[in-house]
Amino acid sequence: MYGTPALPQDFVSLPYANPEAPQGGRFVFAEIGSFDSLNPFILRGSAPWGVNLLTVQSLLGRSYDEPFGLYPVLAESLRTDSSRSFVEFTLREGARFSDGSPVTLDDVIWSFETMGTEGHPRYRNAWTKIASMERVGERTLRFTFTEPDRELPLILGLRPIVQRAQFDVSAGGRSFAESSLTPVIASGPYEVSAVDPGRSVTFRRVADWWAADLPFYRGQMNADEIRYEYYSDLSVAFEAFKAGLISVWREVNAARWADSYDIPAVHDGRIRLVEVPHQRPSGMSGLFINTRRALFADWRVREALLLAFDFERINQVVTGGAEPRIASYFGNSVLGMRPGPAEGRVSELLAPFAEELPPGALEGYALPVSDGRSNRRNRREAMRLLAEAGWEPDAQGILRNAEGQAFTFEILLLQGQAEIQSTAAAFAEDLQALGIRARVALIDSAQYVERTNRYDFDMTYSLRLMTLSPGNEQVLYWGAEGVDSPGSRNFAGVHDPAVEAMINAMLTSTTDEDFTAAVRALDRVLMAGRYAIPFWFSPVSRMAVQSNLHFPDILPMYGDWTGFLPEVWWYQE
Repeated sequence: MYGTPALPQDFVSLPYANPEAPQGGRFVFAEIGSFDSLNPFILRGSAPWGVNLLTVQSLLGRSYDEPFGLYPVLAESLRTDSSRSFVEFTLREGARFSDGSPVTLDDVIWSFETMGTEGHPRYRNAWTKIASMERVGERTLRFTFTEPDRELPLILGLRPIVQRAQFDVSAGGRSFAESSLTPVIASGPYEVSAVDPGRSVTFRRVADWWAADLPFYRGQMNADEIRYEYYSDLSVAFEAFKAGLISVWREVNAARWADSYDIPAVHDGRIRLVEVPHQRPSGMSGLFINTRRALFADWRVREALLLAFDFERINQVVTGGAEPRIASYFGNSVLGMRPGPAEGRVSELLAPFAEELPPGALEGYALPVSDGRSNRRNRREAMRLLAEAGWEPDAQGILRNAEGQAFTFEILLLQGQAEIQSTAAAFAEDLQALGIRARVALIDSAQYVERTNRYDFDMTYSLRLMTLSPGNEQVLYWGAEGVDSPGSRNFAGVHDPAVEAMINAMLTSTTDEDFTAAVRALDRVLMAGRYAIPFWFSPVSRMAVQSNLHFPDILPMYGDWTGFLPEVWWYQE
């Protein structure tokens, strides 16, 4: 995106991979929920995470040791100009799909066009910015763009490429747009070898995988077999791990990490406990407020909900108070907003929207804080804001508006997330003191995907992971088109010209300084918009690992993230 890649032309492997790692063995992971599809590229159905991760390749691959560093994979090279008005990818000779057939430009062209027009909404934003897609050589494809967006060559380089023939309906293939449990044929290191619908999916390494000797992949994808087991409940999955049925357990709760691993397998060395630090942004983990609902349209109402959420007390109960609170969408990184009034380039970017910005965006916004024992002061302020917004308690203490409607709403949650459920329940109890009735509704994964795709919820838990290279995905998270179009990740219904402008400034920045300012400005607008009730984050990943699994001493800057487990791990007794 800026400058030059960190690795030289003749690099041997990615810096956090072990090129001497042994091959073989089996990894078994636990997932909570279920799945009903093996096509992760469409809106319909819920597909296992591993399908895209393990079976599919793109033209470029990402190094997770540098924020904007991509390297050729299916492509052998690329060419662009200084303004990034176009990009040309030259396909690598010898690339093959898992069934042995060659990867051709026809497959690449079909993948781009079909995913851009029939695929999941996350692919459509970039597709609309392509003015033309044309062959300019035997193995070279050229994209010309309709508008400035310096990230587009990188975004296109990461688009999944799949085999066209499998979706050729005229030749007996299946429809791409239909959810199916038939595996997708692609060129990645693994293929689906066994499926128990909704319960498990097993991936087997492709024999004679064509890319095994590429420097980018040296030391990666070392296991012979990777299996995902699905559980409906977190506690049942944890018991399966303790019984030796699961290879790795990621512990997300600091309190459990401190008191739940005094078990024989840890004492005798069959399981070891490791902590993996990272330098990535905190992202946003919390309850997202659906502002499409008239109930939540007023920022004062949303601020009142934030005031009612006694984070300090709830954090102490749920995590033992060990985890810091998420202070912003890009906190824990250089991209996060700075405290106090906006200054310098950040102030300049926000100035044209000064009249419309929510309170706190320019002058500085911070989350409410309680003393962890009593939240009375914050509740009083919440009641004042609710009264300003037209909500008053009746004789029974129930909060009502001028039309007599009670302040009631539903918190929609996925089954099996005990920690989230207990947090939501504590929040609902706190709201009763304000005369607000919140009902916690638990549903299965299929219903959850369907309802959130349609934005059929008042409030729901979600995790918005952020990277050190944010870009076009922010349109999917906060873009105005996602207010009405189903399937975006704009759960909060954000519709703000300032947000659109900050994202555009990120995509057109030519220096790292301007880019950082644009992200910090976006962070300010989102936090001041009061679109989510933030929970906590961990600056380390806590992992309980079977003793026969190993990873390199050199860690990527992203830590335990995509690109780490299972990619650079290996099995060795």
